[in-house]
Amino acid sequence: MAISVFDLFSIGIGPSSSHTVGPMRAAVMFLESLGSLRSRVQRVKVELFGSLGATGHGHGSERAVLLGLSGERPETVAVDAEPSLDFEVDLVLHRRKSLPEHPNGMIFRAYGDELLAERTYYSVGGGFVRGKQGVVEDSTQLPHPFTTGGELLALCRAEGVPVSEIMLRNELSWRSREEIESGLLKIWDVMAECVRNGFEHDGVLPGGLKVRRRAKALHAKLLSEPADSLSAMDWVGLYALAVNEENASGGRVVTAPTNGAAGIIPAVLHYYRQFVRDASDAGVVRFLLTAGAIGVILKTTGSISGAEVGCQGEVGSACAMAAAGLAEVLGGSPEQVENAAEIGVEHHLGLTCDPVGGLVQIPCIERNAIGASKAVQAARMALHGDGGHVVTLDKAIKTMRETGADMKVKYKETARGGLAVNVIEC
Repeated sequence: MAISVFDLFSIGIGPSSSHTVGPMRAAVMFLESLGSLRSRVQRVKVELFGSLGATGHGHGSERAVLLGLSGERPETVAVDAEPSLDFEVDLVLHRRKSLPEHPNGMIFRAYGDELLAERTYYSVGGGFVRGKQGVVEDSTQLPHPFTTGGELLALCRAEGVPVSEIMLRNELSWRSREEIESGLLKIWDVMAECVRNGFEHDGVLPGGLKVRRRAKALHAKLLSEPADSLSAMDWVGLYALAVNEENASGGRVVTAPTNGAAGIIPAVLHYYRQFVRDASDAGVVRFLLTAGAIGVILKTTGSISGAEVGCQGEVGSACAMAAAGLAEVLGGSPEQVENAAEIGVEHHLGLTCDPVGGLVQIPCIERNAIGASKAVQAARMALHGDGGHVVTLDKAIKTMRETGADMKVKYKETARGGLAVNVIEC
């Protein structure tokens, strides 16, 4: 399957790419698959399984399905939109039943006087949806295909170009250079707007945990205090907090590569724009192309799904992508870029996904702030070296995948393990 940078960075709403964006997309796909049968539909039954069933209520999965069945899409739906249906919907969340192919499974059935249609879909992370029926993967033939870090480095060496250029040449299979650049700058604009929105809002996040929003007060505090040697990292943490508070409240965010980890890449991009002297729009484009290249590898050979491998696949992947993007725009070689990504993956190995109350709040919001700081440090550490290192990116991703397979199910976005059972819900 050919993956575009615009697949990895898509505009949607919070709080979760796999539990909100994915189910909405699956519902739209089911609606469209009905075709002429739509006029005969009297009732639709939707069953959510595995992680979707266990934490779907806290992630807004029910509303997402209803909006999707109303024809709304994550990219364009208003954050305060309400479903409008001309048929009844029966939604069932199975907390302890799973479908065989992936933890985030969904079955849609449409009824008239009898069963009219049945479809099974899987939300596999980052808003990506696959299914047994009606889903055609992109088979575009790319000029420089790669699925591993080793293959990507070999292409860079053979062509004598940076990682971003390899990714750009592949992107030209779908869009013109102007469309790619304007599209990525649009992604950056939405990321920046999300941060600004986070600075403006305060109060308590929805969901019952009574988590107070901190970004607005912290923003005012940093503006009023004199800078010190660590102020840059305070700002990095703030940018991530702002994004993930917006995500937790159901605001508009960029899936990067998931909603649960949506604050890391914007935070590191803000670091680049604010603290790097020669930062530019061209640098933003190169950053996102490079991050996208690493995302392709993670998506293809690893996982970006918390329900599949735990939070190492979400925050760990976002950290690796952000570190790689920053390393390139700071002048890193392809080998240093790969090293930065590897550091980002390696130092999140084993990280569980244990959202308290099934909400993308605790520990998710702070975890993004820490992940963003790690990404900056990973890039700087890689740039201090020559690109040589013992553990390759491919070995780190393989370890992530194996660790996720060994991880108990309760630690993979079910709210039945870790902090989710040791923190009393308010």
